[in-house]
Amino acid sequence: MRFPAPLIQGRLVKRYKRFLSDIAMPDGTEVVAHCANPGSMLGLATPGSVAWLSPATNPARKLKYSWELVEAEGALVGIHTGRANALVEEALEAGRIEALRPYGSIRREVPYGTNSRVDFLLQAPETQDRSLPDCYLEVKSVTLMRRPGLAEFPDSVTARGAKHLAELAKIAQGGQRAVLLFLVQRGDCDTVAVAADIDPAYARALNTAVAQGVEVLCYSCKVSAEAVVLDAALTLAL
Repeated sequence: MRFPAPLIQGRLVKRYKRFLSDIAMPDGTEVVAHCANPGSMLGLATPGSVAWLSPATNPARKLKYSWELVEAEGALVGIHTGRANALVEEALEAGRIEALRPYGSIRREVPYGTNSRVDFLLQAPETQDRSLPDCYLEVKSVTLMRRPGLAEFPDSVTARGAKHLAELAKIAQGGQRAVLLFLVQRGDCDTVAVAADIDPAYARALNTAVAQGVEVLCYSCKVSAEAVVLDAALTLAL
C-alpha cells in the first residue's frame, strides 16, 4: 500500500482524546492531526518522537492531516489502524498469504455473529471447487513491542476483540474456516504474543477460540515513508 502523496515529517507534541495529536511541523508551526488508533499506543506516543503525516485529500475535511507513522526503537511503526484491512486486502489479491491462496472471492465488512461485521469473507469463485469452506477473516493491527523482537496484542483492554474471538469460534464450530490475522505494522519483530497482563480476558478468549478451531496467522510489515506492505510470516507464542 503506497501512500497517495508524500508524507510530511514532524515531531509529536502530544496525543490526546485518543484520536487527536499535536504535531510540530518543519516550519515551526503546530497542526492537529487525526490519530486513527483506538488503543493506548503504549511506547509510541512519547513527546518529541519523529512522526509522519499524510495530507487530507478531501478539502472539506476538518483535520487536514492524519498521523501515519512514528519512529520507535529505531524502527518505523504504522500506527494508523485503519490501513490494516487495505494492507491485507492487497496481500490477498496478490496471493502473498499462503494459507489463504485457494480463495478467489474477497468480500469486505460482511455481517455475521451478533451485530458484527467480519473484516473479510473469503470464498471460492464459481470456477473453483465449491467444497472449499468459506473463510471468515478478522484482522488485528499490532504495534506494541515491550521486549526486542516480541510484538504484543492488545495494548489496552479490548472487549470488542474478545467478542470477535467468540464469534469466530462459533463459525469454526459450525464447519467453516475462521481465521484471526495479527498484522504487525513494524519490521523489527519475529514473534507475536498476547499481552495477558494488559487484558487477561482477551488472552483467555484467544486460547478458547484456538481450542475450538480458530486459526491464527501472524505477519510483519515493511514500513517506509513511501509505503507499508505485508512482509514475512511470524511465529505465534501462546
